[in-house]
Amino acid sequence: MKCIIVFIYSIVLKAFLHVLWSFTRVIHVPFFCFCLTAGLTVSSSIRILDKRQDCNQLGLKNCQIKNCPGERIAKPRQHAPNGPEVGPYHLGVWMDEHGPVSVVNVSWTIKSDGNVKVLRGSQIDFLDESTNQSLCVQFLFKLSKQQNPNLSKWTFSLDGVVVEPHHSYRVSILNLPEPEDEPESLRMNITIPGCDDTRIQEAQMCLENGSLWDPHINHSVDLNKGLGKFSINVLFEAAQYSERYQVSIHSKGFNSSKSVSKENKTWLTVTFEFGWRQLPQCKIELLIQPFFVRCKNDCWRPKKDIDLCKYYPPRTLIIKACLALLVFGGVLAFLLWRAFQKDPVNSSLSAAKQQPEGFHVRERRRLLVIYSLDHPLYKNIVLKLSAFLATKCGTEVFLDLLDSTRLGVLGSVQWLDWHREQIESSKDKILILCSRGVKAKWKAMCGDKQVFLREDARSPMGDMLSPALSLMVPHFIRSASFEKYIVAYFDDVCSEDDVPSPFNITLRYKLMKQFEELFFRILNTEKHEPGIVNHIDGLSEEKYHQCASGRALRDAIEAFHAYQLEHPQWFEEELLESSKTSSEICDDAKSTINLITYREPESAHVTSHLNTQETDFIVNTSGLYVAEELQMCTSVEFNQLISENMQHV
Repeated sequence: MKCIIVFIYSIVLKAFLHVLWSFTRVIHVPFFCFCLTAGLTVSSSIRILDKRQDCNQLGLKNCQIKNCPGERIAKPRQHAPNGPEVGPYHLGVWMDEHGPVSVVNVSWTIKSDGNVKVLRGSQIDFLDESTNQSLCVQFLFKLSKQQNPNLSKWTFSLDGVVVEPHHSYRVSILNLPEPEDEPESLRMNITIPGCDDTRIQEAQMCLENGSLWDPHINHSVDLNKGLGKFSINVLFEAAQYSERYQVSIHSKGFNSSKSVSKENKTWLTVTFEFGWRQLPQCKIELLIQPFFVRCKNDCWRPKKDIDLCKYYPPRTLIIKACLALLVFGGVLAFLLWRAFQKDPVNSSLSAAKQQPEGFHVRERRRLLVIYSLDHPLYKNIVLKLSAFLATKCGTEVFLDLLDSTRLGVLGSVQWLDWHREQIESSKDKILILCSRGVKAKWKAMCGDKQVFLREDARSPMGDMLSPALSLMVPHFIRSASFEKYIVAYFDDVCSEDDVPSPFNITLRYKLMKQFEELFFRILNTEKHEPGIVNHIDGLSEEKYHQCASGRALRDAIEAFHAYQLEHPQWFEEELLESSKTSSEICDDAKSTINLITYREPESAHVTSHLNTQETDFIVNTSGLYVAEELQMCTSVEFNQLISENMQHV
């Protein structure tokens, strides 16, 4: 009995495989079941909707339409008709049992010659080049005359072939029987446009991609002059096939976004509130991102520009004051010029001083750079800035990324403290680059939530900023050391709000807009002197990128700026959960405090070596270092810590 069951099973399996192979070789669609091949979905394999194909013309004999047989119908050349002539094709939307679909109608004509006597029909093949699915239909008929009863060429058409947007189809039409030596067929390629084409916008697939969605965006702006805040209310119409939306406003250096769900509502409202000082410019862009069932995260996003300039407080008084100063300065300059013209000796000197002054750097200065590893792209900016300072400005740069070997030997606190002492005993400077990570880590030192960045975890040195702040802030507030510290931030990727509060008492330089002023500060030289305005060629905002290192720095800034626009929550994405316990953090804080007054013997000579060629930097990633963390609970404790360290010094 078991043998009989196994024998029957093997026969059924072989028959099933044979049928499956025959079906996958070519897809044939019989005319009487054209509408049933669609299955249960709207966008399926290639199929035909029209049951009323053109097979009842006057003068046709034995006309019928069927699927193509497996064998080829061929005759010798002298007994075979000529090939057909191409006709137009039309694209549109038809209804099937599941909804509207996009279809194409293809037509062809028969040449009016003596070969119509041997003509027995036509065959049309459709091939979807995107999915490799095919459709083959034969029109079988006989013609008694070369022209139809209207004395025009015989014309046939295959209507209602279901197609999909952005797909390409290869269509081949030949007359039967075909020549044995070389089939004479008509070939053409049909490319279906996207859903933005008005001919197929109403197809179900396009509707599910938001082809007919018009959000009708409206907005209103409220200004609270007392608090100096804007309130922007955005109103837009929801789409049928999108349940979720993300509404964003963008300006240079400012991004804010909110998510909203439809929840069976026709109109949706989103409100944004922010201070007018947060916007670097008064024109912003409003962007709405829908999430349709078809295109998901890659759907069309309507935009609208919003002008807030008219809502800002009037500045006529400031403008008048500036104009008055300009007039007064012009009159004073004219009087001084007249006075110098009367003195021949002074006039020659003034003529020489009126020429633009080119400042020459006479002494190579050293610079220690302190920063936070906010993101790999921001680290790249710091490296490119160091290269620019070294190659273009002739500055010797000390950077932890370029001195990992000595860091592994000395330790972060000793390395930082030794460099700080060397700089404070000379004319060199310490540059503090402020960013979101600097502000967040400073808040953590003052009792806020601890901050652990992904790039710190990847770095062999770990977090170098927190021990640097714990070492340098007490020295920074002393008048004797105040001038040693320079505070700056990159205006395109950071803002002035990223500067910690202890550094608000000094100048904050915007890079690269105020880089020339920052470099004069490094040189301990004033840009504006009596009768002279010093300039260094190639350091202005308009010219710094004309050299190779400056161009690399500009590209790095633009790359991070573009990344911030695409990822408004980039900083939150870089945060990690703490892997330390609270006791370990406190132990690290104590060790850091005890090491603040550490002194390295004078015989030690530790410097960072920076390649001065116009090439990228190679960072030594050997070793592993866990940064010391300083936890300051209140401002009282912080002031006490400063006092204790000043006494030790």
